[in-house]
Amino acid sequence: MPHPGNARKFVRLLIPLLVSLVVLFMPESILQAQQDERVTVRVDGRSLFRVGPTEELSARERADQIERRMTNLLENPQSIAPAQIEVSQSNPDQRVISVAGVPIVTVTEADAQDNLTTVDALSIQWTQTVDRALQRGAERRLAPGGRFVAEVRAAIEAAFGSLIESAVTIVPRVLAALLVIGLFWLLAATVRYLMRLLFRRIVSDLTVENLIKQVAYYSIWTLGIIVAVDAFGFDPEVVLTSLGLTSLALGFALKDILSNYVSGILILTLRPFEIGDQIVVGETEGTVERINLRATQIRTYDDRVIQVPNAELFTSRVTNNTSAPVRRASINLFLGYEVDLRQVSEILKAAMRATEGVLTDPAPSVRIRELNRDDVQVEARFWTDSRRSDYINTSSAVRVSLLDALKQAGIPMPDPTTRIVRIDYTENN
Repeated sequence: MPHPGNARKFVRLLIPLLVSLVVLFMPESILQAQQDERVTVRVDGRSLFRVGPTEELSARERADQIERRMTNLLENPQSIAPAQIEVSQSNPDQRVISVAGVPIVTVTEADAQDNLTTVDALSIQWTQTVDRALQRGAERRLAPGGRFVAEVRAAIEAAFGSLIESAVTIVPRVLAALLVIGLFWLLAATVRYLMRLLFRRIVSDLTVENLIKQVAYYSIWTLGIIVAVDAFGFDPEVVLTSLGLTSLALGFALKDILSNYVSGILILTLRPFEIGDQIVVGETEGTVERINLRATQIRTYDDRVIQVPNAELFTSRVTNNTSAPVRRASINLFLGYEVDLRQVSEILKAAMRATEGVLTDPAPSVRIRELNRDDVQVEARFWTDSRRSDYINTSSAVRVSLLDALKQAGIPMPDPTTRIVRIDYTENN
């Protein structure tokens, strides 16, 4: 069986991985909202410049439009002319870069601000970039292999270019998020350790101690995840809003897990049982060792450890054998009709009082349960410690004492070999 410490270490290593996976598979709406709005324009797989959105087009649509126009020009490489800069007719503050009368890109004030320059300076820079890209593309298509080789090389260079660009953007953010997760893990572990030392002196209730420690521990973890999301480059408020609007399927998938956590909090708050109690739930019976937010750890009497989900515990019928410090036990005896029941009652009471482990308050008692055809059923009742080991040992000792007392008093037990047989002589008419 794996050691519990190894399992905890595994969980601690797993949490940062889960955070990374959540970020990687974040809904596209979050990614689009939080990442740089500018998109890289590529021709033949090479990066030219980055453009942002306009009032009419998004950044992606604008980049696709520029790439499509330049690709169309490269269909006829012999007719490519140098790029020209013109003043936009719709807005004098904008410049239009065109090739052979075909508008390629409109340079806006926003583009100039993003690149920390003026519209005219940026227009000249982009014009030179467009000329070099078209010249290089034309040479590729006029070389041996023509368009096919150019397209293959462009696809390969585009793939590697996108990979490098993504790595430059994402890797530092991932490292920052993992660093934040590591720092908050250290903080959570330190706080839990200090609280354990403190509670040993001021809190005697293990269940209350467990509740406070777990709430503090997971609260720090939650705060750490929020900070890590922010370090990754996302707005936590937008992330939570988007997840709430787009993760209905995820909510259904995590329904049982969330149910266990909510049930764990309710169990720790309402306290139907505590750490150290001996309970019975379904076919599981044992001592409660830990009450975690997801599951409760129960050690059975044959020294096996069972993790019972908290949702099952909260909704099932649970018997708490140690909710009170004492517990009543009953032993049934079968005696013949020839015995003096009053004498037998006093003998049984005296025998139970003399047995170690039987409490004098409440005092032992004897009840006549059934008057059967062949015997009388007598119930001997006594109180003892509610712990199972004491209960079982005391019940066994009481049985021995009762039998010894009956033998010493000469009171016989019913003979199981004796049977009364009645024959019915009813005649058939």
